[in-house]
Formats: sequence, C-alpha cells, structure tokens
Amino acid sequence: MTEETRVARRPGRRAPEIRCRTGRAAVPSAFAAWAPAESPGLTIEVTRVGGTAVAAVAGEIDLHTADALRARLVDLYAAGFRRLVVDFAAVPFCDAAGLGALVSAHNRIAPSGGEIALARVRPAQLRLLRITGLNRLFALHTDIGGALSAEGSPTTAR
Repeated sequence: MTEETRVARRPGRRAPEIRCRTGRAAVPSAFAAWAPAESPGLTIEVTRVGGTAVAAVAGEIDLHTADALRARLVDLYAAGFRRLVVDFAAVPFCDAAGLGALVSAHNRIAPSGGEIALARVRPAQLRLLRITGLNRLFALHTDIGGALSAEGSPTTAR
C-alpha cells in the first residue's frame, strides 16, 4: 500500500474496552475462561402439582446458565410432565440466551403435546417477551395459581 491509499487513523484513539457486568475488563479472546464466581449460579426447584411440574427458577439466566435451564425443562418433560410452569419470581435478569433456551425447550416439547407457561415474570422481562413476540408463544400468568388453573390457555394475564 502506498501512503495515499492507507486509511487515516486518529492519533491516540484506542478501541473501546469490553466490560462485563461486574465492571472488570473482559479478556477479548475466544478462549477466555470464566471463573464460576463471576457467573452467578442458577437453581431450579421442581414441585409436582397434579400432572404439572412447577419449576421455581432462582438466579440470572444468561449465556452461562441458559443451557442448564433448557436441559432441565426438557428432562422434566421426558420424565412425564406434559405441562411445565416456570416461576420467574426469583429471576432478576434474563438475556437473549435465556429467551433462546426457553424457545428451544418449547420447540423440543411442543410437537408432542408439551406446554410451557411462565408465571410471575418481572415487568422488564415481560416487556422483553412482548417486544420479541414471545408472549404469543408462552402463556404468561401473574401467579402460580393462575398458571395452574389456566391449562392450555395462551392468553397473557398482565
């Protein structure tokens, strides 16, 4: 390249720094290892109510925990539960990976008659579900009792 064809760069300007939610600079590498302490855990407690499994999820649903959620929901369906109610009351954060996990679980169980309903979804997450159109895919309920009594109802209860 000659001097005339080179792209001019502004002197002293650095690329933007990538930061994670904890505020520490993230390692910009495809092989960056994430310590377990930096990614919050996800717990899923399951309660059987008749033929329905109520999965109370606690923790953030993100890239690090979404696969665990999807696998657990699919496992519950494989164990014989045809209807799953996912309680989001203790979920402070759910990103696109979390939404993808819910859609993936739905796509695995819906063709054979399975159903996933979401209960006690926080307002910010509810807004995200509405923006993405997933409120038409999942029945949304304000409480667990409403989710259990509204079997097969795809209506939004908020």
